[in-house]
Amino acid sequence: MADDFHKPTQFSGSKFESFQGGDDPASISRVAHETAHALLARVREDPDPAVVDRLVAYTDEHGIDAVAELWASATARSLPGALWRIYLVRLMIRQDPQGTALLYQRGTEVTVAIDPVVAGVAAPTGPDEIIALADQILRGVFAGDFAVALDRAAAFCRVVSIGCTSVADDYESTESARATELTTRALRFSTTAQEFGSCARLWRSESLD
Repeated sequence: MADDFHKPTQFSGSKFESFQGGDDPASISRVAHETAHALLARVREDPDPAVVDRLVAYTDEHGIDAVAELWASATARSLPGALWRIYLVRLMIRQDPQGTALLYQRGTEVTVAIDPVVAGVAAPTGPDEIIALADQILRGVFAGDFAVALDRAAAFCRVVSIGCTSVADDYESTESARATELTTRALRFSTTAQEFGSCARLWRSESLD
């Protein structure tokens, strides 16, 4: 790993949208798949809490670039693609827990689906609760039911997407640029939710490569 990737990379939550999900290259690196499968198999076989804690906090020390080098180019509906998106969503949450909590809380207020229950965030939802959810989901990847972790991530993304759309409506008549930004973010979260849901179904059918 190059020295350039030693420090954690910092960026605002809005940069989440710049990491494309649907435009992943068709040809996936063998290394991405091998590392994802090897890591998951080894940790899940013996989920030492200390090891799981280090993996959850890995990008806090090494930066998102360290994970991106391995898995960012993988297709969305693949094991490395799912792991990359889980880490990316966690980073987005941790870099703006207040803003993310507000969007999530708004989503819970307007959604008619059971997604808030599936996501499992404590209510009312503040920054501490939203950070705890991010860590719980990632911990579930390594030491729980992987499909359930993906379902929780998908539910979280759907709630935030709805929250973004609702807040965008508030800004439409006064701050159109802000409304457009939130609408774009809503689409990004909605797409990511679909990707997580697909990966969960593939995992349950033992076909998530």
